[in-house]
Amino acid sequence: MGKACFILFLTFTMNALGQTDNKMKEFDSSFVHTVYFWLANPDNKEDCKAFETSLGKFLDNSAYAKTKFIGKPPRASRDVVDGSFTYSLIVTFESAEAQQNYQDEAPHKLFIEEASNLWTKVIVYDSKTI
Repeated sequence: MGKACFILFLTFTMNALGQTDNKMKEFDSSFVHTVYFWLANPDNKEDCKAFETSLGKFLDNSAYAKTKFIGKPPRASRDVVDGSFTYSLIVTFESAEAQQNYQDEAPHKLFIEEASNLWTKVIVYDSKTI
């Protein structure tokens, strides 16, 4: 029941934030990689554009990522909602091995090289299905 609720919630969230079918592949709950980025200058339009461009290029060229969701925090409506980050990324994989291959692939390394100077903090939450 919990897994079904999580998938329903995630699907609703992705649809509500306007992710298109062209950027979204099938959600695979085997391994979920969630990343939160805090940009150094979150109000700087050029920095945001550079980050989005580099992240999009990386995801478009990843051989391993299935779901490719990029988000921004909505206006917080409850105290338990942390909206302090600038961008979120949710990527799913068929296995932990596929996720490790994603970490090691050239597009991921290029993204880090191009964009790491734009952020001050990154937090990653990885989950595998139960």
